[in-house]
Amino acid sequence: MAVDIHKHYQRIRKILLIILALNWLVALIKIVYGLSSRCSSMTADGFHSLSDGTSNVIGLLGIHFACQPVDKDHPYGHKKYETLFSLAISAMLFIVSFNLIKQGWTRLLQPILPQIDISSFVIMIITLAVNIWVMRYEHKKGINLKSDILISDSMHTRADIFTSVSVIASLIAIKLGFPLIDPIITILISCFIGFTAFEIAKQSSDVLCDTAVFLDDRKIMDIVLKTKGVRACHKIRSRGRIDDIYIDLHVQVKPNMHIDDAHQISCHIENAIKSAIPGITDVVVHMEPQEN
Repeated sequence: MAVDIHKHYQRIRKILLIILALNWLVALIKIVYGLSSRCSSMTADGFHSLSDGTSNVIGLLGIHFACQPVDKDHPYGHKKYETLFSLAISAMLFIVSFNLIKQGWTRLLQPILPQIDISSFVIMIITLAVNIWVMRYEHKKGINLKSDILISDSMHTRADIFTSVSVIASLIAIKLGFPLIDPIITILISCFIGFTAFEIAKQSSDVLCDTAVFLDDRKIMDIVLKTKGVRACHKIRSRGRIDDIYIDLHVQVKPNMHIDDAHQISCHIENAIKSAIPGITDVVVHMEPQEN
């Protein structure tokens, strides 16, 4: 099992390294050109891309801890470290959002006329195409590998796509003679980044606070009730991540059932649920005598 987990996180690490290189390349192009042309929305978008790269680094740290094997102090493993580091990505996005709002507001009060030419549009369109590919690739891999880090990081990149589209609209407005659109778009970008940060924080905190996992309780109950010797099932509870789900439930059997038979029923229920529903790590079955 430990070998499988190691290979799983090796795949995630490889994906993050590829995306890190692309994000920093895109960020460097946007920031250098944005500063030289005095276009605040493009510069803001560049720093947003830079934060994408930083979130990749945070992700690499997260999976380093998450892939550690079960030990005495962590009998349930270390997978929640991946979720915890997703919160760090969210916090970083909130900081980026706040700084960009300040920058946009300053530009509103002290306007600067950006220098826009065809190169500005070419740069934004090329980097937009790269971001779209990165987002789709990372999100697909995140779902396949059931990785919080990859999914939350792809949401970060998705925000980059919308902000890049906004920057292109800003460049068009500036070219048409409306330079104040530039800082306004910068503020709108920062608000969108803040909303993305909120989404990531909510998803991660749901896991860390043991919010119930979205499962079909009816399906679980049907599996349990099909087990020979079971008379009733209730109090089904769940927690964890989509790839590391823990379930506990109560099962009622005959009051005079031998403990060996009750144990066999419990093992059968655990194996049946694990086989039927992917991502389940453990099932705790509490046996109860059914009252007549």
